[in-house]
Amino acid sequence: MPKSLRVDLTDDQRRDLHTLLKQRNLTHYTRQRAECARLLDRGRTVTEVAELLECNPVTVRAAVHRFDVRGIAGLPDAVHPGRPAKAFRAGDRAALAELLPLSCHVGWSLPRHARP
Repeated sequence: MPKSLRVDLTDDQRRDLHTLLKQRNLTHYTRQRAECARLLDRGRTVTEVAELLECNPVTVRAAVHRFDVRGIAGLPDAVHPGRPAKAFRAGDRAALAELLPLSCHVGWSLPRHARP
């Protein structure tokens, strides 16, 4: 039988967790991890939390381990490495705006470029 996991929050952590859960812009997984900590603090088992949140017990255990390592700060999604994707750089929009009226005169149309 797997070892039961518990989360014992301090009053300050409960307040911080409550503040985090009140935010409307949380991702699904951040909210799920926060709910795992909250429900385990209330005495629920890993299996009960997994059933309530409709996730795998492994997900609940992972959330607890994240919380043990970093506390409340470890619950939000991690920052992904690398440069963020950008559709346009600063001057690209202006250059595109200049090209769009010209493209109408070139004769680009769907029937002309469609394959027979």
